[in-house]
Amino acid sequence: MIRVAIADDQTLIRTAVSQLLATEPDIEVVGEADDGAKAVDLAVQSHPDVVLMDIRMPNMDGIAATAKICLDPTLSSTRVLILTTFEEDEYVVAALRAGASGFIGKGADPDEIARAVRAVNAGDALLSPAATRSLIGRYLDADPVQARHSTNADPGILTPRETEILLLVARGLSNDEIAAALYISAHTAKTHVKRIMAKIGAHDRASMRTGE
Repeated sequence: MIRVAIADDQTLIRTAVSQLLATEPDIEVVGEADDGAKAVDLAVQSHPDVVLMDIRMPNMDGIAATAKICLDPTLSSTRVLILTTFEEDEYVVAALRAGASGFIGKGADPDEIARAVRAVNAGDALLSPAATRSLIGRYLDADPVQARHSTNADPGILTPRETEILLLVARGLSNDEIAAALYISAHTAKTHVKRIMAKIGAHDRASMRTGE
């Protein structure tokens, strides 16, 4: 059973997401919080497997709360999935750097949210399509052909292959699934994913802990 905590300052959103996840046979909602500080306290008290975290909340925003949770050694098994309406690149990058394992918009279909919870719980990094487009727009080289062949390319720029893999990550594919889709080895897929996360400044505890 995947134990989930929900942090959002809007009662309607918390209730809707809680009711949605309650219909899933393998997911249990263990608590709710209406601001970032309470989300941290809830995580410490209940040790959920996944925290669904909004970004804009009073007292402490979701990015600060994510950082506190991810830096707490007693919460090493807890992963944070950002659930928000704000999918601009600055929020995406900040959330990933704070330690979030996934990023999905509130406009996602109900089954997508459940799949996202399962994905980050399994140790996979996950970005919504909108968040992926935002990152690509920020990091993709203006000349993809040059990026493909240059050995002196900017280390912060995604190559066409890395962009392709980032899109597959956004769809929730695991490293093994990415390897099968692109006809590469699982080791190569893992290497690409780690390189992408390093380029975008992400600190994905779940991936590093599980070796994904």
